[in-house]
Amino acid sequence: MEDQAGLGIVSSADRTINPDVERFGYKRAGLRKVIEIDAPHLVMQTHPSEAATSITDAIAELG
Repeated sequence: MEDQAGLGIVSSADRTINPDVERFGYKRAGLRKVIEIDAPHLVMQTHPSEAATSITDAIAELG
């Protein structure tokens, strides 16, 4: 999996999915990068700018 791009966003204020479960899953999947945003479950809706920036930054890192 190291040759594939992988980004995870942990919503650290998530009350739907425990953030520790998210972290565990991302670690198990071997993602290259995991970003934490202090946001509830629907991080794309409540923090769209931060989520979009995280994604575009990850794309830029791929070169």
